[in-house]
Amino acid sequence: MNLHEFTALGRNVQELRTAAAEHHIDFQIYFARKANKTMAAIDHAIREGCGVDVASLNELHQCLDRGVPADRIILTAAVKSTELLQLAIASQVTISVDNRDELRNIIDLAVDSIDDVTVALRLAVSHPAIPATRFGLIASQWLEALSDVEMGARVRVAGVHFHLNGYDAVARAHGITEALGLIQDLRDKGQEPTFVDMGGGIPMSYLSHESQWEDFWSSLEQLPVGDETLTWKSDRLGSSGGSPTASVYPYHQGLVRGEWLRQILDFVPGSGTTSIGSSLRSAQIQLRCEPGRSLLDGCGMTLAEVAFTKDRSDGVPLIGLHMNRTQCRSTSADFLVDPVLVHAEHPRWERNYGSGFLVGAYCIEEELLLRRRFEFPAGVGAGDFVAFPNTAGYLMHIVESASHQLPLATNIQWDGEAWNVDDIDTR
Repeated sequence: MNLHEFTALGRNVQELRTAAAEHHIDFQIYFARKANKTMAAIDHAIREGCGVDVASLNELHQCLDRGVPADRIILTAAVKSTELLQLAIASQVTISVDNRDELRNIIDLAVDSIDDVTVALRLAVSHPAIPATRFGLIASQWLEALSDVEMGARVRVAGVHFHLNGYDAVARAHGITEALGLIQDLRDKGQEPTFVDMGGGIPMSYLSHESQWEDFWSSLEQLPVGDETLTWKSDRLGSSGGSPTASVYPYHQGLVRGEWLRQILDFVPGSGTTSIGSSLRSAQIQLRCEPGRSLLDGCGMTLAEVAFTKDRSDGVPLIGLHMNRTQCRSTSADFLVDPVLVHAEHPRWERNYGSGFLVGAYCIEEELLLRRRFEFPAGVGAGDFVAFPNTAGYLMHIVESASHQLPLATNIQWDGEAWNVDDIDTR
C-alpha cells in the first residue's frame, strides 16, 4: 500500500512563494498531477492555492469533476488525443501547444467554438548551453506558424511554456530570457501573453548529508567486478569515475525549492545588468512552474510485506516482497534511499537473514526492487514489513504496472482525523 499525508505540501509551496515574494514578482504554482495519481493530492494542491498541470484525458476529467476551475488548469500532455483536446477546448482550459500539427488540430476542433482557444506556446529553448529537446518549437517557428492568418485567427496566446530536462537553475534562467523575448515579439503582433511557465524539474533532496551520497559512489567505484556486497551483480548504476550520471536522480542536492528559485531570479543573463526577477517585473509577466516531486517531498511512503527469505542458487540471500519493481521506481536506474524494516509483532517463522537483496513478484530473473544490498542486523522474515520512505513524488505511480494481473497498491490518505482509501481506488 501507499500511505499519504499531505501536510508537507503546504510547507513546500510556501518555500517557493517566499522566494518569489522577495523579488516582488507575480508567481503561481501548478501541481504536476502526473507525479501522484491520488485525488487527495489534487484537493491539497487546490487548498494551498495552486493550479494543476494535467497530462492526460483522465487527469483532466478528474480535475474538472473535482471542481478545479478551468483557469487553474494547464494541459501539457506530450501527445494529445482528439478527445482530450475537445474536452480542453469545451472547458476553456489553457493548452500548452507543442507543434504545428497540434495547433492545426486545435483550430479544426474549435471551428464551432464561440470563444478563441487559449494556448501557451511550448518553446524549445535554443540557448547553446542547453541540449536539444523534443519538446516544443523554437521561437522563429512559432512566429512563422502564427503569421498564417488561418492558424493565428482562432487562438489567444496566453503565455509561453517550456520544458527542460535536468535541474539546472541557470538553464531555467536562459529559458525565461528566451520566453520573454518571444513574448515581446508576440505583443508586437497583437497577442497579449501574460505568463512564462518554466515547467517542472524543481529540485529536492532525499538525503540529509552530502557525505552519504558521495561515500556511496566512492565505495561502489572501489568494488572489484563481481563483488555483490553493495549492488546486484556489482551493478555500477551508471557511475563513471566515482560519480553518478544522468541515469540516476541526484538524491542529494544542495539547492532545493526556495534557494534554487532565488538563484534563477537573481541571475543576470549575458553581459546585461538586469536580473530575471527585474525583467519579469518590468514586463508585467507572471512566472509559473509545475513541480511534482518537490511539492510532494515528505508526503508519502510505500509499504510492502515480506513474503519469503531464500538463497539464490549460488548462495546469495534474497528477501521477497509482495510488490513489483515498478511500484517504487521512476525513470531513474534505482531508488537510492534506504528502506526501513518494520518487524511484525509475531513473525511467522524465525528470523535468520541478516543481509540480502529485495526481490519482487514478477517472474523475471532481474526482478529487483532495489539494486542495492541491505543489512538487517536484527534479522528479517516473512510477515515483516519494508517501508520505502518519501515515495509520493513519481516513485509510487509513474511507471507502476499490473502485469501478471497482480493488483496495484492501495492508496491510503490521512484526512486529518483518520486513514481512508483514496477516491482514486474507489471509483
